[in-house]
Amino acid sequence: MQKTTRSLKPAEVQKAWTLIDADGLVLGRLATIIAQRLRGKHKATFTPHVDCGDNIVVINAEKVHLTGKKAEESVFYYHTGYAGGIKGRTVRQRLEGKRPQQVVQKAVERMITRGPLQRAQMKHLYVYAGAEHPHAGQQPAPLDVAAMNPKNKRV
Repeated sequence: MQKTTRSLKPAEVQKAWTLIDADGLVLGRLATIIAQRLRGKHKATFTPHVDCGDNIVVINAEKVHLTGKKAEESVFYYHTGYAGGIKGRTVRQRLEGKRPQQVVQKAVERMITRGPLQRAQMKHLYVYAGAEHPHAGQQPAPLDVAAMNPKNKRV
């Protein structure tokens, strides 16, 4: 009897909805768990070249924590488009600014392999700064990230 590896086709993928509350969680540990579930690596039917991950809804992104001095020393750089227009903001400034959910989005985006598949997978990540989200109709199953490992939560 020959052993073969089953490869999923895009039409065979079944995506579940998952809800994660980021209140008090460590950013890097949260991002690795989200990236793993977006890629579909937690499933037995994982296929590297197919978008077989789940839809992830993250709430309370503004209440995420960073360990050490990363909040003050880690800088996100961006360019305005003008000559000499490079600017930088610390993670603390971004979390206290207009769009704190982008800190979580960027952390997850940088953990997924670059390319067209990454862009397709990132469309299934929905991050909200507060506790409200418009995906109640999909009935996302809550995932308790803090209970997975005691290091995942900061008080």
